[in-house]
Amino acid sequence: MDNKQLQDLVEQMTLEEKIAQLLQLTAHLHEGTDNEGQVTGPMEEMGITEPMVTASGSVLGLSGAQAVIDVQQSYLSKSRLGIPLLFMADVVHGFKTIFPIPLAIGCSWNTELAEKSAEIAAKESAVSGIHVTFAPMVDLVRDPRWGRVMETTGEDPYLNSLFARAFVRGYQGDNLKDNPDRLAACVKHFAAYGAPEGGRDYNTVNMSERQLREQYLPAYRAALDEGCEMVMTSFNTVDGIPATGNEKLLRGILRDEWDFDGVVISDWASIREMIAHGAAEDDCEAAYRAIRAGVDIEMMTPCYVNHLPQLIESGRVDEALIDEAVLRILHLKNKLGLFENPLRAADPEREREVIFCEEHRNVSYELAAKSSVLLKNNGLLPLHSDANIALIGPFAQSDDILGWWSCVGAKEDAVQLGTSLKERLSGGQLSIAEGCGIDSITPEQLEGALETARSADIIVLALGEESAMSGEGGSRTDIRLPEAQIELVKQLKSLGKPIAAVIFNGRPLDLHGIFEEADAVLEAWFPGSEGGAAIADILIGRVNPSARLTMSFPQSVGQVPVYYNHFNTGRPMDPRKTEERYVSKYIDSPNEPLLPFGFGLSYTTFEYSDLTISSSEMKADQTLTVQVSVKNTGDREGVETVQLYIRDVTGEVVRPLRELKGFEKLSLAPGESGTATFTLTEEQLRYYHSDLSFGSDPGTFQVFVGPNSRDTLEQSFKLI
Repeated sequence: MDNKQLQDLVEQMTLEEKIAQLLQLTAHLHEGTDNEGQVTGPMEEMGITEPMVTASGSVLGLSGAQAVIDVQQSYLSKSRLGIPLLFMADVVHGFKTIFPIPLAIGCSWNTELAEKSAEIAAKESAVSGIHVTFAPMVDLVRDPRWGRVMETTGEDPYLNSLFARAFVRGYQGDNLKDNPDRLAACVKHFAAYGAPEGGRDYNTVNMSERQLREQYLPAYRAALDEGCEMVMTSFNTVDGIPATGNEKLLRGILRDEWDFDGVVISDWASIREMIAHGAAEDDCEAAYRAIRAGVDIEMMTPCYVNHLPQLIESGRVDEALIDEAVLRILHLKNKLGLFENPLRAADPEREREVIFCEEHRNVSYELAAKSSVLLKNNGLLPLHSDANIALIGPFAQSDDILGWWSCVGAKEDAVQLGTSLKERLSGGQLSIAEGCGIDSITPEQLEGALETARSADIIVLALGEESAMSGEGGSRTDIRLPEAQIELVKQLKSLGKPIAAVIFNGRPLDLHGIFEEADAVLEAWFPGSEGGAAIADILIGRVNPSARLTMSFPQSVGQVPVYYNHFNTGRPMDPRKTEERYVSKYIDSPNEPLLPFGFGLSYTTFEYSDLTISSSEMKADQTLTVQVSVKNTGDREGVETVQLYIRDVTGEVVRPLRELKGFEKLSLAPGESGTATFTLTEEQLRYYHSDLSFGSDPGTFQVFVGPNSRDTLEQSFKLI
């Protein structure tokens, strides 16, 4: 259909039909299935009538080719105008083939693989009948207490923006109509959902507009610049106004400033939640605020269908707002090719061939192998294939390695660590003991672990969080591993044998009780369907780890939020004078995180030298070339992620001590040297001033290059 035909279709619709297009319901309310869908919030008394369901515009959480076909056909048989349904779902890090959680994907610093994972997720989803995924989530995060850090790619706006673009490219491709194996992407959660006070989910967000624009908005903007078709509003307030009813945010910035003309959808029940926020007296006022702000689709509450008619009749809401919203929804359905083929890619026979196929699982393996971060290694890893090893811990043979938001992924399909490690130890022995549960330990478990460990040369501990300990609604004040696991480590340490710890989790943790006790620590995250195989190959050295952290690991929860790109203070602490009291410091902890942003080890070593800048001065219309030499000083091939940071030494407002501006991966053989080359432009030096103008200031800039945000070489130049 062309735009004129779509507008004609809107004109043919009754007001009730138009408003029903703005309603999204879970699948079990539709004829054609008894599937209850995947719900993420409390089911409320909806007050939904059969005519509303018959005319509603989209479905949440239904998948499976035949189920979608049945619902779509039943729906269209009753639709007066033949407008097809949109089917949407949370396909966050895979559909049936589950990839590592997004935080882990970020640690790969590999946007090509991230894009490929989204492309595969889209293909599996599309053949199963889905049209839209509620991804990518690009919320910037600095507080590991918040459970949903597992859904983001980290604490840096530049890196998050690169991954936002990569995920959108993977999900959507170049043309949704010509390629039915892709999905429309929905970037979320707009805006600043990743900064709740106290790390408590759904909590208040309070920040300056300058900080919002500089740190939190860039990744959303990047997704939209890549062509992302939809935006989901966040649960939180922005400047005291719930995002779902925030006109400045949704119309002022999103529509007017950024020219976004796609579909905006509320998060689950977030329109009605304005009442609990204290920003709306009742459902009617909530509907009024949301439609005026520009929310096109209401997810799982009936505020629009029950109250927009009277709001229009009374003159408080112009019917043109409804028409605009409906037209945007119809445009999306048209882009997906649903008017020509309402069933799109849904195909039960092809579905059986495509989902969880070997090709897709191979990519899941590769991404898991490149997302696992080696945090510590005193020479214990890699393990020798003929070693006598005791694998102990609640994750030794656990299938709970997919993580939260694993869509239709099945735990029983997950490759387990113990099974994989046993297959790979050609001449050695592997004994396995659970040792403890996630958060409990019995004398029998402990004795079994000690007995198993006594007969081994090396202990490998498989520890971590169960998946429900992170994710939505998974905020925690204590981000240490459960005491039962720390006790297990303590008891095994008493045997005096070398220990390697593998941690499965969805957030940065306070690793005290593990980090100092173990000789090696591997951060596996929730690595997805092929996680056990990937981790086993890292442990025995078939894979040389290359991942780098995209969130800082704190010394303790008392430091939170702790992040690399922070401001200086008027009384910065001199590291050489730690005893000085009246400076900005803790008296019971270092200021610095345990492990900084960008950190990660390899089974080889790298040496940096000869950092050069092409000129000591730079004009606005010029570029600078930054180069550094990197040598592999170890005995095996490895990949080094060379990172470039800058600091604007003096700004009109205070600038961060370091900001990531680029990175380059070098693959080097033993003894080989390579050169990482970066180009700096004046545009990269711009920032939001106190009046929200965006530009750069003349003056001195420091340039830092190194393997992480802490350990760097330094040069400087002047912008003139």
